[in-house]
Amino acid sequence: MTLACDVALAVRIERAEARLLADAVARVARRVGERGDVLSRPLAGGIAAFAEPGSPLNKVAGLGFDGALPETELEAVETAFARRECPVRMELSSLADPSLGARLTRRGYVLEGFEDVLGLALPAAGLPRAPAGVRVRPSGPEEIEAWLDVTVAGFLSPDTQGVPSNESFEEEVPRRVIRDFAQADGMTRYLAERDGVTAGGGKVRIADGLAQLCGAATLPAHRRRGVQTALLAERLGAADRAGCDLAVVTTRPGSKSQENARRRGFALLYTRAVLVRPV
Repeated sequence: MTLACDVALAVRIERAEARLLADAVARVARRVGERGDVLSRPLAGGIAAFAEPGSPLNKVAGLGFDGALPETELEAVETAFARRECPVRMELSSLADPSLGARLTRRGYVLEGFEDVLGLALPAAGLPRAPAGVRVRPSGPEEIEAWLDVTVAGFLSPDTQGVPSNESFEEEVPRRVIRDFAQADGMTRYLAERDGVTAGGGKVRIADGLAQLCGAATLPAHRRRGVQTALLAERLGAADRAGCDLAVVTTRPGSKSQENARRRGFALLYTRAVLVRPV
């Protein structure tokens, strides 16, 4: 069955993304304590978040589904980001209020790229078996550093297929961010091994019947060997067993991750435009 997306489904997904962002930023706040300058505030049904300088968590997500965005609230968020010398990065769904994009453009926001949201109705039929020699298993809290080693290394060596990302980060920034996301409520980490060697990792957050697949990465030497397929199948199986009715994943347009997801039945639900207002 091909999954179609309406505004109600987009609202469900965007709310889940906003909650995940809020949870991750709360982890940052606990980590940095009083020496930090963390921002996490509701904004017209979404969230405006600042974690720390240079973090990909510094963004506004989930807007455009909860009525008008008050001018005073938008100005307050822009001022808060400017005080932190941080551009305002808006991730805006193509199913959100269409007037919002025009309004942001008039305020000096510039289109910098897109990301695609794909979905799969659960339970999923015909999940693929892991290729010979590939094994995926849950990763416990005692393995957090080993899990970070492989996922951060994979993240920092992105696949060149598809539209390239317009973001770049120093190594310690994604390591901190991935750690914060990995410890959010409802998140389970997985390690993949190929011929007994650690080859990749991924995670899934299960909450309110929705499985958010995120953070999957494979070391370059093990790519095109079925590791991503095995990670995807294991996480979808866990979502099935947990009673989820929907799995979602966000990818770069045309990327290998998107190709793998679509091969396993995921359908494109909608696209997010990334609009940035410079400092």
